[in-house]
Amino acid sequence: MSFPLYQSPGTIVFLDDDPDYLDMLALVMPEDWHVRLFRRPQNCINYLQQEPPLWEADAWAQQEMIEESRAGGVPLISQILRYWGEHSRRYALTQVCVVDYSMPGMDGLQALSELVDWPGLRVLLTGQADEQIAVDAFNRGLIEQFIPKQTPDISRRLIDTLRRMQATASGRHSQIWRSTLTQSQNALLRVPSIAQDLSEFVASHWVEYVVIGRPFGILGRDANGRVGWLQLEPVSGLGELAELAGSAGISSQGIAEIQKGKKLADLELGQALGRTAPELSPALPIGREESLLGALFAVGIEHSPHASTCYHRWLAAQPKRFVQD
Repeated sequence: MSFPLYQSPGTIVFLDDDPDYLDMLALVMPEDWHVRLFRRPQNCINYLQQEPPLWEADAWAQQEMIEESRAGGVPLISQILRYWGEHSRRYALTQVCVVDYSMPGMDGLQALSELVDWPGLRVLLTGQADEQIAVDAFNRGLIEQFIPKQTPDISRRLIDTLRRMQATASGRHSQIWRSTLTQSQNALLRVPSIAQDLSEFVASHWVEYVVIGRPFGILGRDANGRVGWLQLEPVSGLGELAELAGSAGISSQGIAEIQKGKKLADLELGQALGRTAPELSPALPIGREESLLGALFAVGIEHSPHASTCYHRWLAAQPKRFVQD
């Protein structure tokens, strides 16, 4: 598996001519998802066709952070924290569109074909007679997934599929942040057991995160706005980290714990946040190869974006789910 380097909550759009089916989806989709429901293909198409410039602006804002870091030495961590506080419109970007194939006037594939520049992921819902059409569409790269409507427990299947797709919906953003990693960091994150452990960690702690290479780690934020930093340290770098920690005033006992891989020090996080006293946190192994350690550090509210900009606050301010004609 490949570990995505960027993830953020986004919107899921459903298009189906059956209002009862849409009402059912409105009820069963997880409450912490932002969902929009459309009956008419043209209205859905018009809505999604407005998004490509917004996706482009969001990607450019992230590219600019990397350029600022390279050209002006502005720490990526402080820039990401500012971005989270100023760009809550990213939550409205549609990451996945789920379209029923059998609709009068315009079938699902025709509707999706209108979305030439829209960068989101596409799912086709099919009836029994439409499955070969869906297979052909999948093989031609027109859709990422198809799900037969007669699938047992269709709601659960949809939710599981969409959850997996949301994790990989920001592929372009992941590529942007990959440019901050060294070859060895990239190689570590591609080790299957490391990717698996990191995927499980972020899923249990945060709704959005960014992986960066300098310092090496993952900056994450939960739905209520609490921010954490998972520092990643190759075992081969423990000696250098211990030496730097000693220069920063860490005790001899702390240095010994770093050398043994029992604790890590957040030296570069502290520098990015303007803190003078480094902190230590217990180290945990990442993956089965014993080549990478991680340690979780909290980022205080004094350095974090205001809680009013968090995902839960944004979601609570959105209209209740309804079927749009």
